[in-house]
Amino acid sequence: MNGTLAVPAGVPPELVFDFDIYADPRVIDDVQGSYAAAIEDAPDIFYTPRNGGHWMVRRCEAIAEIVKDYEHFSAREMQIPRVPNPPFFIPLSLDPPANVPYRQAMMPKFSPKAIREFEPRIREWAVQIIEEVADSGECDFIRDVSSRFPVSVFMELMGIPIPRLRECRQIANEFFVARTPAEFETVSAKIFELLASLMGLRRENPGDDLISHFINADVDGRKLTDDEILAMGFVLFLGGMDTVTNLTGFSFQYLAQDAALQKRLASDPGLIPSFVDEGLRSFGVINTPRLVVKDCERFGVRFTSGDMVLCLLSVSGRDDRVNVDPQRFDIDRERGAHLTFSTGPHLCIGHILARTEIRVLTEEWLKRIPSFSATPGVRHGFRIGTVTAIESLPLRWPRGG
Repeated sequence: MNGTLAVPAGVPPELVFDFDIYADPRVIDDVQGSYAAAIEDAPDIFYTPRNGGHWMVRRCEAIAEIVKDYEHFSAREMQIPRVPNPPFFIPLSLDPPANVPYRQAMMPKFSPKAIREFEPRIREWAVQIIEEVADSGECDFIRDVSSRFPVSVFMELMGIPIPRLRECRQIANEFFVARTPAEFETVSAKIFELLASLMGLRRENPGDDLISHFINADVDGRKLTDDEILAMGFVLFLGGMDTVTNLTGFSFQYLAQDAALQKRLASDPGLIPSFVDEGLRSFGVINTPRLVVKDCERFGVRFTSGDMVLCLLSVSGRDDRVNVDPQRFDIDRERGAHLTFSTGPHLCIGHILARTEIRVLTEEWLKRIPSFSATPGVRHGFRIGTVTAIESLPLRWPRGG
């Protein structure tokens, strides 16, 4: 790769490591494994001159400290490279204490109790979608299952009409591949238009969905404004459209290669939560940016106001300082350490829902398709950046399971 890109004068040469978060050629089909291997010889915190120049943080300890230190590392900008008028997400773009009232407004719909009560409906969606492909002996797991299942669940939660599923998924994909200010502006407008129409619908016909909940919620003794509801819906839309699809897709990509593990899980479904935990550790999909808003020094690195920092949540579980033999997928290990859902004031508010969805989908899949494999000779494709995605996963199995 080109090593002549500009590096700020204050960055020590020994901390520079050339890496392109959107298209590094060292990242291959084993996305998280090859990503971790590609930066194995890099400093724990390093500077890449690519994409406008930014820092990257790969160790769990440092990531946890940075995402908790909102005084120096703000979440108010989350685009690399930086763009004018960056998208504003509530509560994601707000640092504490400003984000707290909004998280409190969201929590009733994402609490352990709420998700337990919603689980039967989650299971109904899983059964319906899996049974549509079970008798065929083959499917593209991403297209036919893992993009439809969590997205259908989320759309029901949000109150979005299910016939708009493919449209919503396409809009989310456009957002995650956007690079220029014009591209961000165009796709953001599509999302806001969708949410505004939904908000108008729910004002006339309230339901038991998130938008109706936000319309009626109290935040610090007042009702949310339309702009606040749109900004809250925006971040939930992006998370609901993409995150669980990719977490499940990468986990099943691995499971398709391990017949012995399939047999264990099918014969003892009590092991499936451990499979989910190990999948979350091994196959994270989010990398979270931060904007340095105050000069500081952390872990021997001097950060300057205006610097962008990318915390590699997606490979945090591959850190050999917190997990033994981290590249090995092992459901029998003690629960592996990872930051797949971040930590601290920006812990993913949907993490309980995500775990439940992956567990339920795996349970229902293995009831009907206990033995399956990846279709040979087909590349699955992937996307990297701030959100890692698997693009396809053709599977096959004996007809009738």
